[in-house]
Amino acid sequence: CVLCGRTDDCPEKYGEKSTYLEYNLTVHYYCLLMSSGIWQRGQEDEGIYGFLITDIRKEVNRAAKLKCNICKKKGASIGCVAPKCKRSYHFPCGVQKECIFQFMEDFRSYCWEHKPVQKFSVKGSREPSQCIICLELVEQLPLYSVLKSPCCKNAWFHRECLQYHALSAGVFFFRCSVCNNKDKFQKEMLRMGIHIPEKDASWELEENAYQELLQCYQHCDIRRCLCKKGRDYNEPDSKWEIKRCQCCGSRGTHLACSSMKSWEQNWECVECRSIFAKSGNYSKQQKRSLATSEKTGGTTCLLEEPSPKCPRPSSGSQHSFLLQSPKIMCQSNVTPCSRLEFPASNRMTMSLSPLMANRSLSMRKKYLSQQRREVSNILKELKLQVNTKTTRLNINTKNIWKSALKGFRQRNFSPTNAIEIKFTGCRNRLTTDTSEGSKHRFFKLLMLNLENSSLFEGSSLKNLTLDSQALKENLYFEAGRMMAVSLVHGGPSLGFFSKTLFDCLVYGPENVKPALEDVADVGVAQTIKMIKYASSLSSLQSAVHDCYEFLAAAGCLRPVTTLCDKNMLVNDILTFHVIKRIISPLESFRQGLKTLGVLEKMHLHPDAFSSIFCHEPETLSAETLCDLFTIHCSSDVNKVEGADFWMGYLQDVESGESVVTLEDILLFATGCSFLPPIGFDPEPTVKFLHIRYPVGNRLRNCLELPLTKTYEQFKKKMEFTIRNTLKVERE
Repeated sequence: CVLCGRTDDCPEKYGEKSTYLEYNLTVHYYCLLMSSGIWQRGQEDEGIYGFLITDIRKEVNRAAKLKCNICKKKGASIGCVAPKCKRSYHFPCGVQKECIFQFMEDFRSYCWEHKPVQKFSVKGSREPSQCIICLELVEQLPLYSVLKSPCCKNAWFHRECLQYHALSAGVFFFRCSVCNNKDKFQKEMLRMGIHIPEKDASWELEENAYQELLQCYQHCDIRRCLCKKGRDYNEPDSKWEIKRCQCCGSRGTHLACSSMKSWEQNWECVECRSIFAKSGNYSKQQKRSLATSEKTGGTTCLLEEPSPKCPRPSSGSQHSFLLQSPKIMCQSNVTPCSRLEFPASNRMTMSLSPLMANRSLSMRKKYLSQQRREVSNILKELKLQVNTKTTRLNINTKNIWKSALKGFRQRNFSPTNAIEIKFTGCRNRLTTDTSEGSKHRFFKLLMLNLENSSLFEGSSLKNLTLDSQALKENLYFEAGRMMAVSLVHGGPSLGFFSKTLFDCLVYGPENVKPALEDVADVGVAQTIKMIKYASSLSSLQSAVHDCYEFLAAAGCLRPVTTLCDKNMLVNDILTFHVIKRIISPLESFRQGLKTLGVLEKMHLHPDAFSSIFCHEPETLSAETLCDLFTIHCSSDVNKVEGADFWMGYLQDVESGESVVTLEDILLFATGCSFLPPIGFDPEPTVKFLHIRYPVGNRLRNCLELPLTKTYEQFKKKMEFTIRNTLKVERE
């Protein structure tokens, strides 16, 4: 640059650097604007930005006689405008020394001693606040790098963040990020040296930026889409034509998926119908839809399909209906149509009898078992990607997370390789266990470590936290990748995800409505409760005033004029704290879960994967183990007698009449103390042989049992062998 003498090309700091070969000139835009002895005497298309070439050369000659008070070199073209101040400096030197350059009116410049300073309240809090733009901490001190909004009490910015925002937004869209004030905010920021270019916003100048708005929505959002060619398939004038919601147009369904016979039938998505219901305008539409369905001979599934925003169990039977609510709404033989005819008060006041409660619980367990079987088949399909090449991970038992992270980040690690685990850090020297046992143990310890790590918050059902250090180190991605690899390679069910976190992963955070139970921070939860349970307008306004700073930092400040405003305010706080605050960790975590195609399968089978992400793992029972192990006998063995002893022993263990547990039996036979969602490979078997003591063949997941004359002998041998074998292993 002919004015500052630097080669730096940093448009954010020094403006655009342009070279004009015909004039043999290179100049920074800001150096040209702020030079004290030059004015725009030409038109915009004359010279350089309206500065005549002769004037620029005169300014270069003038500056060549002035020494910079900062770097002590010649060419200082900018001078402080304060009276009696003789300081001169280059533009980059002034930026480095924290001078203020005002990009308005006469383009004044102030040195580090005479620069304008914002006035901060002495009584205000001196604790760090969040920058409204980057959400990092910012000190509430009169520093050059810190700027305060003139229109909001507790809105703080990093100067660098605000400058980047101004360059992107331009003069038409640059305003306070909290209250949207434009005039007062821009005036103060110009005074404090923020350059606001006179241009349209960068997002407005992007070519075809809004092209997607010209596209019609073509996607079937019904939970159980019947089209074999996919949800995006649309064939006009057929049953696979996609019909959009007549109210919002942002949801769709195949005609066949909602049992519509004609495209002329009206169809509304669940979100729009809920709005109609709250406004009292839905009854007429409901009657019309029912009448239409009767005429066409269809069912009411166009009224009953679950929303992609509010996922529910997807079965259409009355069994799934009982699973959705702890209240009984009607008898099991009532059809969906007749169910709609009951008043809401009659449906919701009939509590479950003990018999019906047990039945509902039994049906819920049956439903979860079906979903887990579906997950098992999906994970087995994903495991086909795993090849025979082996990657060994050296795992320190004293620091599972650190050694696992090191192993997953090593150059030769690939999720599609078979995994071999070698535990180190033990008292005894261990050789590599080639069976699946060490791998099962590793994944169980790793998932337990993740559950209790700083990446998640909550008591039993957890959400992601905002840990800036973990985000910087990409730990959320690694956690997601570890969980995906664990599920495909035979790890345990997770079971600690909240419904909100799971729905954010599957349906997207914009389609999820969090609840108060998702807030783990006691202080934030208390703030929300104060607002939510305010009984009068004055108490609501008092609660808002008490947490003013928190609401301002969260961007949730809104005028409170009626008591009803509290509902929108609570929703804003919940959405910010539970979802918007952790958008970056969530996206990083989602990228990790894409490993081996796990997240894609979650999108296609949300109900199935919910059974292993959001529900506690299946509890072992005698019936579960009896179904898990297939009995094989040789021709000379009495299968019935051996099976009776085996099943009787399982029942004794379950009832506590044994020194071993069901987990011990499973561990003895397979090397795994839990039921992996993917299942066992090969499937566990029981063999009755002429042997003295039981043998657990973990390579084949085979439990070889002795033939005995009495049940007491069988039980004694089982307990002696299993207890002592596991005792030696644990030691």
